[in-house]
Amino acid sequence: MKHPLPFLCALLLFTTSALQAQEPERIRDVIYTKHDGVALTMDVFKPAKPNGAGIIKIISGGWKSNHNGISDGGWPKAGYTTFVVVHGTQPRFQVEEIVADLNRAVRFVRAHAAEYGVDPQKLGVTGGSAGGHLSLMLATRGGAGDPKAVDPVDRESSAVNAVACFYPPTDYLNWFEPGDNALGIGKLAAYAGAFGPKAATEEGRAALGKELSPIYWVHKGQPPIFIVHGDADPQVSITQSQRFLKRCHEEGVVCELVIRLGAGHGGWQEMPQDTERMTEWFDLQLLGKQPAKAFTLNVSSLPSTPVQKVKK
Repeated sequence: MKHPLPFLCALLLFTTSALQAQEPERIRDVIYTKHDGVALTMDVFKPAKPNGAGIIKIISGGWKSNHNGISDGGWPKAGYTTFVVVHGTQPRFQVEEIVADLNRAVRFVRAHAAEYGVDPQKLGVTGGSAGGHLSLMLATRGGAGDPKAVDPVDRESSAVNAVACFYPPTDYLNWFEPGDNALGIGKLAAYAGAFGPKAATEEGRAALGKELSPIYWVHKGQPPIFIVHGDADPQVSITQSQRFLKRCHEEGVVCELVIRLGAGHGGWQEMPQDTERMTEWFDLQLLGKQPAKAFTLNVSSLPSTPVQKVKK
């Protein structure tokens, strides 16, 4: 039976409209702060079926960030309103400044949560490598705003409610081996510009290394953290995540580590599966939704720390 042309056109229009309805609405170039003659922006992706929670996705590799790297990461498909943040790039902006700008980004999202249909107490953060480091800086050092600030955004808290990240630097004072200070020297010599003049002396590196290392700021009030790291990573040693995990458990706070056996610095084919597990982590921590396969959340049993070792 032949279908009349008007019917086929109507069917095509309906199908196209249905597919478009499932795509997230994208709001481009939302300015979250201005300083030093520049405006820093985020893109907001609003899902077709929002779940009321938000994910802050940090675009950062080697503390460089640009708009070409913007994608929603698939989070809107799971119902998460996604705030994709671009920060100032090193060496023009140093890591200390970048951390401050990321705190501002979280405050901005929280201040505008109602506008975007998000619960301000249901904010997760994610990133990889430098983006993972910045995620953990928010986890361990994010906090209350200034109640006397003129700008209402700066009165908001920069604390996040859950973290899921890939291969994050956590300790610049012990990069691959104990005592291996890599703050702009050694294996991180190529990133000297990211740390600025404070890293030019041994004393400066020691102080700045502690300031910028999440492992030294772990505390009981921090959010639950999920990390995936390859044990053959040549850039960020697996020991970075292992020691961070141990420190979290010493403090009695929730942290889980998945180790990808034989995996390097990203690019393994199972990364989509890891991202799905991160979605389940956010579902559990932000929405109270239990996953099909339970996470190991017993933080009191230190020699049995929740580490999953999986083949690449």
